[in-house]
Amino acid sequence: MRSVKVFVSSFILLMAGLPLLVSLIATSAQSSLGVVLQTHRVSVNIRDQFAVTTVQQVFVNSADVPAEGVYLFPLPDEAAVSDLVLYLDGQAIKGQLLEADQARRIYEEIVRQRRDPVLLQYVGRRAVQLNIFPIPPRSQRKVEITYSHILRAENGTLRYTYPLKTDYVSALPVRDVSVSLQAESSAPIATVYSPNTQVSIERLDERRFRASLELSNYRAREDFSVFYGYREAEVSAALLTYRASALEDGFFMLVLTPPLRIERERSIPKDVLIVLDQSGSMSGEKWKQAQAAARFVLNALMPQDRFNVIAFSSGYRVFARKLQPASAAQEAITWVNSLEALGSTNINAALLEAARQADPERNTFILFLTDGLPTEGVTDPNQIVANFGAAAPRNVRLFAFGVGYDVDTVLLDTLSSTYGGTSVYVRPNEDVEAAVSALYSKVSAPVLVKPTLETDGDVILEDTYPAMPLPDLFAGSQLIVTGRYRGAGTVTLTLRGDVNGKAQRFTYTGLRFPENAGGEAFVARLWATRKIGTLLNLIRLRGENRELVESVRQLSVRYGIITPYTSYLIQEDNPSRGDAPSAPTLHSSQPITGALRSGEQAVATAVAISGMSGAEFGIPTPIAVDSLGGERIIQVRDRSFVLRNGVWTDTQYTSADIPRVRVTFLSAEYFALLDKHPELREYFALGVRVLVVLNGVAYEVTD
Repeated sequence: MRSVKVFVSSFILLMAGLPLLVSLIATSAQSSLGVVLQTHRVSVNIRDQFAVTTVQQVFVNSADVPAEGVYLFPLPDEAAVSDLVLYLDGQAIKGQLLEADQARRIYEEIVRQRRDPVLLQYVGRRAVQLNIFPIPPRSQRKVEITYSHILRAENGTLRYTYPLKTDYVSALPVRDVSVSLQAESSAPIATVYSPNTQVSIERLDERRFRASLELSNYRAREDFSVFYGYREAEVSAALLTYRASALEDGFFMLVLTPPLRIERERSIPKDVLIVLDQSGSMSGEKWKQAQAAARFVLNALMPQDRFNVIAFSSGYRVFARKLQPASAAQEAITWVNSLEALGSTNINAALLEAARQADPERNTFILFLTDGLPTEGVTDPNQIVANFGAAAPRNVRLFAFGVGYDVDTVLLDTLSSTYGGTSVYVRPNEDVEAAVSALYSKVSAPVLVKPTLETDGDVILEDTYPAMPLPDLFAGSQLIVTGRYRGAGTVTLTLRGDVNGKAQRFTYTGLRFPENAGGEAFVARLWATRKIGTLLNLIRLRGENRELVESVRQLSVRYGIITPYTSYLIQEDNPSRGDAPSAPTLHSSQPITGALRSGEQAVATAVAISGMSGAEFGIPTPIAVDSLGGERIIQVRDRSFVLRNGVWTDTQYTSADIPRVRVTFLSAEYFALLDKHPELREYFALGVRVLVVLNGVAYEVTD
């Protein structure tokens, strides 16, 4: 019986993690390759920047022939491997450590012999090697690795990354994937952030947190990454940057983290006006939940807060003629419990009463909850907005809750976006109380009002999302600011804002905005996602114009983010086009217009756009277009590539006027180019035919 020789290789270490899946290259075309990774478990313990990672992988040979091969395991810089063991029938077999030069020769030789460009990502890394000899048919082998690594801080941020991406390695999912990270510090921990939406983070206390991922039948598209920083000020700042090349402006992400909790007495005093829709359409379970939501807010008031409740239908009723101290909350709860849902919907009158009671000298929150369209009094949404704008002080923050589908999403979003709040939509069968209580818990303890950012030196921050002034900072939450930067260097960043009517500032020194290419690529896509969301919201609230729509389309193509205006139409190029650029063809989907104000689709659109403009995760949902039997669009770092005529083509290649340099796959020029521009390795790892734009030049790998 013939055996199948395989090379087992995995993804390159990014910072302090180990690779996940295997690339298996058969040397016998007559045999069926059946070695797969069945189980992958990772346990990480971090204590004061010292991380210990333990990995367990179980490989299964499901074929009818034995498999033998070499297991190559790339290592992170400065990692100390304390154990790498293959268990063979209960016997432990140790691995061999390869230094970077020796590992490089092996990697490049495998690339040349096996034509596997994935391994290009490993060049320059140390590795551990062991022989898997053999894996009998229908049997398994277990590999266990333990290594330690010191996480190094940059710009006040520590990073732990365990690569999970398998796009270029295996089309097969892993049956059991789990990563568990426990971090403990002798200093208080401020920021904790992961760009991967599937990573769950739990703050245990000010010095400990847990991050985890647990999935079955999982084919990873995103890495397990966690960023965190220590608390050095009342409001901590952690900076991440990315620059595609030295010729382009950079991107930044700044995470501002107030204290996890503050004493109730230290919270900035505020006034809370609860505006409840008690029209007939709210009757039943919706009204019970709205009453419960009001009770939650009233019970959560700080001692120095004031409040009132305004219930509206055909007209409006108030709990009291003026704002009341927090000590009167129980009396207000009794009053709310006595109300019944009757009548029509007079939104204009209720909002004007709330504006009348707002004190221009105090922070004022209006919690506005409705399930319908204006049907009484002033019913023109534009007039309602104008009336409220003329009456409300600028210190008002309005948070809107739309219940069900019969709400005017444009009206609610215009009010909330104009007055520094957000809109939350509660679909049928969702819990109104849960939605209100979740948001109020986040905003109940303001610590800094109307914050702005300033830098000194040669670095200019611009095109920020959210825009300046920033939203208020609240205890227990994080504010993520994304934007572009021009210039480079080490700067001092100043955060200014108001605390109890007095100017306050926080200064952060030694923050570095690099000039050279590199950094965290997800920062660019997070910025693009937010900018697209902001542009789409402008279109929805104010109407279409050509400039806004074209901006959305360009960003969509550049960063691979699907929008209602741009979707990829995969078609093979016409051969007659010759050397014309192979950019993706776009077609218009259903446009967003202000006419789409109410109904299920309007609510879904409002929620989706709000999610983009306020996105907190750096890796938007990947584009996966199945056409002609396979995935045709893929993201690598901050780039999108479209498979056209068998070539993975960078969507930045939009003009035949861009200078093009052709290099033959595996030639001496090919490896020389990678030595000169190491950043090309991840792009060239896509395959044997790739076209990528770098510094204004299109590099095309030909077979």
